[in-house]
Amino acid sequence: MTDPSSRALRLLSLLQVQRDWPGDLLAERLEVSPRTVRRDVDRLRGLGYRVDALRGPAGGYRLVGGAELPPLLFDDDQAVAVALALAVAPASGAEIAEAAARALGTVRQVMPSRLRHRVDAVQVVAAPGAIAVDPDVLVAVSDAARRREVLRFEHLGTGGGRRPRKVEPHAVVARAGRWYLLAWDGGSEGGAGDWRVFRIDRMALQPPTRRSFTARPVPGGDPAAFVAARFKGSAVEDAWPCTGTAVVHLPPARIAPFLEPGAVLEQRGPERTVVTAGSWSWNALAARFAGFDAPVEVEGPDELRRAVLEVGGRLLAAAGGADPAPGRHGSGG
Repeated sequence: MTDPSSRALRLLSLLQVQRDWPGDLLAERLEVSPRTVRRDVDRLRGLGYRVDALRGPAGGYRLVGGAELPPLLFDDDQAVAVALALAVAPASGAEIAEAAARALGTVRQVMPSRLRHRVDAVQVVAAPGAIAVDPDVLVAVSDAARRREVLRFEHLGTGGGRRPRKVEPHAVVARAGRWYLLAWDGGSEGGAGDWRVFRIDRMALQPPTRRSFTARPVPGGDPAAFVAARFKGSAVEDAWPCTGTAVVHLPPARIAPFLEPGAVLEQRGPERTVVTAGSWSWNALAARFAGFDAPVEVEGPDELRRAVLEVGGRLLAAAGGADPAPGRHGSGG
């Protein structure tokens, strides 16, 4: 028979991976009697785990949440995943850097050397973001979305004023070190409702409403893609509303680091690259192509050509209408 402590850990591992376990199946997996299983369950309960007994002909057991956090049991991959998640937690945008560092120290200390080496091999320096979210606010907003409960808060606008809001929260989305709430805003004073995205670090929560709502289908079905689309100026699809192509007189390696994901590069000679990229407006896209500090030949569409002329005219007017100064790519003379 195995050692009782080792057997209890094995029992805990089984209970963690399946919600309900028939008692006779547990006894078979542990190669012990049902009576021994009952004793091992009592040992886990003494360590703080809440293991409920299931009614029925064969009986059974279920591991559920308790009043306190008991010791946890991870397999190798889970332990490494937890440690790496804690290491990068300061960059998550939530104010948990100190707690994450203490938790990482605790996990690492009890790791076997083979796992500690795997974690230490990844040298992570996660700098906290300039803007952090109060974890209590983050949890409250997420809970309201999970419960489908109407949420009231004041939202700090870019101009500094706070505006009261009452919305139907649907999803919390983490993006580029910031946390956002995707919610249905029913509007006020007869205004039309719409989907809106709110930065959670700018929210001052009001007392809970305790009012439930029926979830609406998120356009496109993917909250993360919907939020990404809004940042690109698109209504639903995660794609730039304005996409154009130009030949830039630089090699691809000089261009690629400065383009958004999704841009397409095609080399056309040693110093010429066909670039297809997007932006939220045609003028912004024209300015992006001009920003490479190299000759550019627009291939299309016509909207991009007109934007290049308009942006070029504005820059020429800003310079007082003077001819471009000679430079590396100028005509000289």
